[in-house]
Amino acid sequence: MNRRKYLFLCALLGAFALAFWLLPPGTLTLDSLRAHHQALLAQVQRAPVQSAALYFALYVLVSALSIPGAAVLTLLGGALFSLWQGTLLVSFASTLGATLAMLVSRYLLRDWVQRRFAEQMKTVNAGMNRDGAYYLFALRLMPLFPFFVVNLLAGLTRLGVRRYWWVSQLAMLPATIIFLNAGSELGKLTSLRDILSPGTIFAFTLLGLLPLVTRWLFSRFSHSSR
Repeated sequence: MNRRKYLFLCALLGAFALAFWLLPPGTLTLDSLRAHHQALLAQVQRAPVQSAALYFALYVLVSALSIPGAAVLTLLGGALFSLWQGTLLVSFASTLGATLAMLVSRYLLRDWVQRRFAEQMKTVNAGMNRDGAYYLFALRLMPLFPFFVVNLLAGLTRLGVRRYWWVSQLAMLPATIIFLNAGSELGKLTSLRDILSPGTIFAFTLLGLLPLVTRWLFSRFSHSSR
């Protein structure tokens, strides 16, 4: 491991230690949020700008380190901020965190994986270069694929950071709004299952597949018309 990667790994471990200190086990749960909701709301009313900045930084940290709890943090955003404020904060914080997580995967793992699975990754990279935005859009919208898994896989490809950013921000926006809206009724929620019903999951899956199906149909029609 060269010096840069060693320093990068040390910084990553330091960030994990900071996150563990700020968020001890049991912090990012619905029960914990409900218990501290009124105190947090009062703090936001006393210092709205500082509270928004702290919330944004905390969300980026949780997302970048793939710590379970991003969904609960989104609910908290809906409970503490207005819908437009929460959307702005969560949309950019989640995308920044996801991009940092992708870069961690790429910087620490990509070279080894590319060497170890050269032939397999050649095919994956070709597909991502051709349809990367479509695949990423579909994966982001499908609740079956966890947030951190998509970040990890994207880091092992040659997908550009700029494209990764805007596709992620666009694709995660519908779920962000749904969770923020649900967070405004935090006291009525008993679990995350109350938010994503089977019908909602099915709708997200269809929405995610739409770009891929459209591209496939367009390609098939173009070839048949020649």
